[in-house]
Amino acid sequence: LLQVCTAFPAEDARYGHVKMHHGYTNVLGLGDSSTWRLPCLNRYVYMFLAPLLIPVITPLVAVERLRKVRLGAALRALALISLGLYSHYWLLRHVSGFRSPASALACMLCTRSLLAHPYLHVNVFQHIGLPMFSRDKKPRRIHMMSLGVLNLPRLPVLDWAFGHSIISCHVEHHLFPKLSDNMCLKVKPVVSQFLREKQLPYNEDTYLARFRLFLSRYEELLVHAPPITELAGLQ
Repeated sequence: LLQVCTAFPAEDARYGHVKMHHGYTNVLGLGDSSTWRLPCLNRYVYMFLAPLLIPVITPLVAVERLRKVRLGAALRALALISLGLYSHYWLLRHVSGFRSPASALACMLCTRSLLAHPYLHVNVFQHIGLPMFSRDKKPRRIHMMSLGVLNLPRLPVLDWAFGHSIISCHVEHHLFPKLSDNMCLKVKPVVSQFLREKQLPYNEDTYLARFRLFLSRYEELLVHAPPITELAGLQ
């Protein structure tokens, strides 16, 4: 289902998100969200225009990744990705009534990029700009998740599109990745109280504040390599 809907290999998504990003959150070279950095783009292109290309770039990246996996797995993923893209196109032509291939493809691009801006923004807002750690001096898990993850406030559209665990309960999601969205929301008060009692940060900020931060400090946050945070006494 993931491959049909997103046009991206499930195994690669699982490895990158679950094993690397969750296992080594904000550890440079492993789970530091560096795949979202595009130093060749300026701030305005990155923040406003680049998200519109995500529906086009995603299948191309998927094909490049499939070159590195077993032939059987690659063919299965490619078949499911093609099924998802063709089904979308077929429905637009034969059910929605688009008369020309160009209009159907244009509609596909528009609908698939509808939430591309918050998708790109959220992926960088909630980790980049927070403390980064080296491979050999990363802190304990509780410190790593508390320091390197940020929650955005509840927003109805984003909650519906991405879920609580990606938006307002991202700290909880990183601490307890197997919890459902509903359970992340339920444990949120307990987690925030526990971290504050232990004098650990519970990072929260608004979408607009993070947007302004990244726009004003774009080169520092998304072009240059971030500095490693030294945490005396926490290693």
